[in-house]
Amino acid sequence: MTPTLVLSVIAIYFAVLILISFITGKNTDSKTFFTANRQSPWYLVAFGMIGASLSGVTFVSIPGWVASTQFGYMQVVLGYLVGYLVIGTILMPLYYKLNLTSIYEYLEQRFGFWSYKTGAFYFIFSRIIGSSFRLFLVSGVLQFAVFRQLGVDFSVTVLVTIALIWIYTFRSGIKTIVWTDTLQTLFMITAVITVIYLISQDLNLSVNGMISAVKSSEYSKVLFWDWKSSNNFFKQFISGAFIAIVMTGLDQDMMQKNLTCKTIGEAQKNMFWFSIILVFVNLLFLTMGALLYMYAGANGIAIPEKSDDLFPLLALNHFTLFAGVVFLLGIIAAAYSSADSALTALTTSFCVDFLNFNPQDDSPETQKKQKKTRLMVHLSFSFILFLVIIIFKEINNEAVISSVFKAAGYTYGPLLGLYSFGLFTKLEIKDKWVPVVCIISPVLSLLINNYSEKLLKGYEFGFEILILNGAFTFVGLLMLVKKKSRP
Repeated sequence: MTPTLVLSVIAIYFAVLILISFITGKNTDSKTFFTANRQSPWYLVAFGMIGASLSGVTFVSIPGWVASTQFGYMQVVLGYLVGYLVIGTILMPLYYKLNLTSIYEYLEQRFGFWSYKTGAFYFIFSRIIGSSFRLFLVSGVLQFAVFRQLGVDFSVTVLVTIALIWIYTFRSGIKTIVWTDTLQTLFMITAVITVIYLISQDLNLSVNGMISAVKSSEYSKVLFWDWKSSNNFFKQFISGAFIAIVMTGLDQDMMQKNLTCKTIGEAQKNMFWFSIILVFVNLLFLTMGALLYMYAGANGIAIPEKSDDLFPLLALNHFTLFAGVVFLLGIIAAAYSSADSALTALTTSFCVDFLNFNPQDDSPETQKKQKKTRLMVHLSFSFILFLVIIIFKEINNEAVISSVFKAAGYTYGPLLGLYSFGLFTKLEIKDKWVPVVCIISPVLSLLINNYSEKLLKGYEFGFEILILNGAFTFVGLLMLVKKKSRP
């Protein structure tokens, strides 16, 4: 693939997204930017959420992960189903009942000012980290495919990547994203199916032959039972449920899309179909991963040291030109379908949770002032993402998806503890001490995780560190319970 061809594909792709932004961005205000006026069709939200949930991390890292974990990731995916059930039946009805723009407003109503700000801060911190990892991935692919050959520095590649996101999201925010995510999810799934088909043809495998080859390969094991291993079924399944709850149900980015549906019934319908489709889509990614390794082995291609590099290496250097173009569309769609909504969610949370925006105020003066401030916040977060990606490039030395979930285990844990305490108890707490608890809990979790093999006779933590973190927060909140005054 020549740089000219790649640049042409990127230009056409973003021209389509900008056109969608122009169409959806007419006569918009803060209510449109933050909630899409609660008029989004549920089926568009459900389909678009697939791309936002998977992202460029899934597109590249999970196929590469097959060599070390085989199909063990499906243990986590099955746990997601339980988590999405909790979201659809407990969290979403609460958010709709309270008519929230930012889901962290619940914490203020339940506990008070400091709990509210702590929850919003942890979301912003978590989402900046997660989005930076994802954008780092797609920027690296673009650097490898195009800009390196043109002598362009990686920092310029990142800057262009983020600038493109800003261009098509700054006008109407979540209203545009509901539509662009749908298109990007379509590109991503089409890319995976196309690559599976092309590899199968190269290996002379029919559909049944492909299924048999993958099942009989060294990559197909799904269930792992060693209790000491971080890949143990129960650890993965339970962790998957909690990861879904915190990274979807307690995440402004993901829930903001759900809150654009007209009614709670439509939002729950969206969550149901989204969760079912997501299982099959992840299975497709793992199947593609196994086929990538089989293809490399059959053609004598050396496996790269970093598993994240396998798919880009094959697609851009060994597959057909058509497959390379499809891969490029898929990785861009996967990365941007999560990054664009993340930027909008960061802007929403900061404006509502820290600048006290009221999207329901329709007065022209207020709307004009909010629009100006919103644009500045949107631009500021774009710059912050740029800085974090550059820093991450210097320190990254492992599979990106592993880094994302490790980070989530520490930054989403306090959110898990806060919401669990709020929903399952009626106790009142000393709100001003909540930030202290939410700082101590991740630190304790990190220490235990680092020394678990020595302290727990070889036990190795995996994603379940998230649960431990949430439990520490819950216990810490119990210590802050107000004593009842005597009559």
